[in-house]
Amino acid sequence: MDGLQGPQIEALQQLQSILGPHDTEFVVSVLESVSWDVQKATDLLFDNETPKLIAPTQAIPMEQLELDDSEDSSPTIRHSHRGQGSPRSNWSFLWSLLTVPLHLVSGVLRFVFNVLRIPIPSLPFMTTNSYHSHRPTSPDSRSITQRWVQQLEEETGACSAKRTMTNAVTTGFEAGPSTARRHTYPPAASDDNQKILPDFFDGTYEEVLDICQREGRIACVVLVSAEHDDDADFKRSTLTDAAFVKILLDNDFIVWGGDIRDKAAWDASQKLQATTYPFVAFLALQPRRHGAPSGASPVVTTLSRHQGRAATTASVLIDHLNTQLLPRVTPFLVRFKTMLQDRDRDRRIREEQDRAFRETARRDREAIEMRVRQEKEEEERVRQHAEDVKRKQEDSARQKHQAGIRMEWRKFMRNRLLLPEARGLRLAVKLPGNGRVVRSFPPSATLTALYAFVDSQLIPSTSRPEDDPSQAPEGVVNDIPQLDSYIQSRTAGHAWWGFTLASAYPRREFRWKANVSLTETGLRDGEQIVMELITGHESSNGHISDDEYESESD
Repeated sequence: MDGLQGPQIEALQQLQSILGPHDTEFVVSVLESVSWDVQKATDLLFDNETPKLIAPTQAIPMEQLELDDSEDSSPTIRHSHRGQGSPRSNWSFLWSLLTVPLHLVSGVLRFVFNVLRIPIPSLPFMTTNSYHSHRPTSPDSRSITQRWVQQLEEETGACSAKRTMTNAVTTGFEAGPSTARRHTYPPAASDDNQKILPDFFDGTYEEVLDICQREGRIACVVLVSAEHDDDADFKRSTLTDAAFVKILLDNDFIVWGGDIRDKAAWDASQKLQATTYPFVAFLALQPRRHGAPSGASPVVTTLSRHQGRAATTASVLIDHLNTQLLPRVTPFLVRFKTMLQDRDRDRRIREEQDRAFRETARRDREAIEMRVRQEKEEEERVRQHAEDVKRKQEDSARQKHQAGIRMEWRKFMRNRLLLPEARGLRLAVKLPGNGRVVRSFPPSATLTALYAFVDSQLIPSTSRPEDDPSQAPEGVVNDIPQLDSYIQSRTAGHAWWGFTLASAYPRREFRWKANVSLTETGLRDGEQIVMELITGHESSNGHISDDEYESESD
């Protein structure tokens, strides 16, 4: 049923349902004789109607069919064992009916022989319609070649070298051809007595020529005709000859073959000018003949043709290969393959050099990028460090300046704003560290007078009172009320002093407020207070800031 179209398959199934169990090939032949008309086929079988002439494209002789399919075929090429074509007669139809039981027996025996790997006997009913001579051309030439090799294995009881080497099952084939495999003989096989067929390439004839051109291999083309009397003997003696298969495998021949009833094999036979079968041709790459342009590339040439049974025995072919063909073509092919290897080596060297160059360029580029990035990072680090140093220097200078101004304020307050001792509140002030001073303040004294006195205690002992300034470092301040106004206008108040006062126990804090007398704060005569410095640093405005106290900015 290979190659049948949808309507043809439907007609075949319909006729089989009417006839019951019948040989499929016989039913197909009947349908072909009536142009696939189911009604005519039924009338023909049951009424014994004389079949009409069939369409020329489906019942013409094999030679004419193949010539029509190949435009370059020569009409003078014919095989002596084939008669001139004519429409099927009633006798051929009756013979088809009589051979139905033979078809059934043939199918069973072929299956048994195939399982047992026994060569199929060359009996007439064993090959009747076993290989369709008029099947439609398959678009996949590889499947045609594979089917022909499988048929060849069944007929010879041998196994393809490809299958044996890959340990494939009997009915399995590789997905694609292998063209670069070096063979050794004999291939590993489970049965030491197993016959081996050549490793047939399952591509097209044109692909074989292309492989010869590209790889410098020798091609062995085998063409057979199943209708030829010497066909079975050639297949079983020559194609399975151990010495012949060995020389093909050892010399890495690419072997291709087919039956000329298939279009691909027929086209190849016309190109190789085959007239007698079996036919074996050897092809290989050879330099162009004298007179060709200088530097012309070599061309695939037909080295020898062997036609007929006498010229295609294993011994004749082996002797020809060993004494004539291989000695003649091997030197050139060795030089050609050496050139290919040198070219391939040069290509690999160039690719390796290009790859090494790209890798070196990549590493150099990464090194440059890394160096540029490191330089930028170093520049950024130096700039940041310089800014930090500059900022710290400015902060330090500003803090020294503000600290100097605060010290001038302390000296000014000691010189001009401290109230003279008078009877009133006598207070003891514990200074930071172990210092302690006692001072009496009049009842009308304010918190500003107390804070000014305590602040003056931070003046270093090396600073003499007579060197104290008589004017305020900033603004116009001549008395305590003016100092209150100055502090309120320049700072947030209490934080300007940088410390706070609190009673020892129980602790009561006396935060600075402007115009508040000591009696209003709740201070009592003889009370001891503690000077507590505010943790932090002097701000740019001259006060000490801390989270606990409001800063000037707040």
